[in-house]
Amino acid sequence: MKNLINRFNEYHNAYHVQIENLLLSVLIVAVLFSLKKILFSLITKNSKDPKTVYYSKRIVSYAYVFLVIILIGSLWIKGLGPLGTYLGIASAGLAIALHETIANIAGWFFILWRKPFVVGDRIQIGETKGDVIDLRLFQFSIVEIGNWVEAEQSTGRIIHVPNSHVLKEKTANYHGAFDYIWNEIQVLITFESDWRKTRKILEQIVKEKIESSSNQAEEQLRAAARKYMIHFSKLTPAVYMSTRDSGVLFSIRYIINPREKRGSEQIIWEAVLSEFEKHPSIDLAYPTTRFYSLQNGNPSGKDSAS
Repeated sequence: MKNLINRFNEYHNAYHVQIENLLLSVLIVAVLFSLKKILFSLITKNSKDPKTVYYSKRIVSYAYVFLVIILIGSLWIKGLGPLGTYLGIASAGLAIALHETIANIAGWFFILWRKPFVVGDRIQIGETKGDVIDLRLFQFSIVEIGNWVEAEQSTGRIIHVPNSHVLKEKTANYHGAFDYIWNEIQVLITFESDWRKTRKILEQIVKEKIESSSNQAEEQLRAAARKYMIHFSKLTPAVYMSTRDSGVLFSIRYIINPREKRGSEQIIWEAVLSEFEKHPSIDLAYPTTRFYSLQNGNPSGKDSAS
């Protein structure tokens, strides 16, 4: 027993600084963790707005991690003393071994500093599209859109993307400057249709159904122009005409909020089909093949769908 007590005293004398630092580190983590939980509870009780709750909790979490690193780091750096050189070499080795982790942290700082996107934005990074729902130290999460679902609507899958991808991949933000994008709907009619009447009908539909969104976009564009070199000479909807192999093509071009894209297309197509029903002189076109043959020296034609 006496030998055991002597050994314990020797061990304590040799490593008393490390033991104290370990106990203090546990105490610091426990106190800060308890404070974080208390703040989370207060935020949830006192705020009903989901965005406010989310951002407040994120700020508390970042402050918790920052304080833990600073307080515990200061304890152990003091206690290490002569091991500083060894730690310097070890940290260099860790930097090489954990380069992906460090790249993710660098990407996190880049996202916070440059703000290529924020929570709630719709983005495309590489081949992945979606709405950003969470941002953390090593990765951010998006709800996927598109893929097998038409018109860039949600698939329901949550995709976790490493933060380092913002430094490697091209990032497109649907809401980067202002909350609108250009969309086009193509309407193809036969060559025999009355294209003048078709154009008037489409222009009237565009004016009635989507003219108001361009006024809202103009206000946002003026605000965005103070930060970015953005300039559009015309934001009002337009109808353009060209020809294709199967008929005359009309392109309805208009500005729309990305999340309203599919709904706007449905409204426009319902109006187009309803109006075309009233005019027998207008027929929608589809790919066809025409065959010509000579009968008694006179050419005759025949159409067939392809």
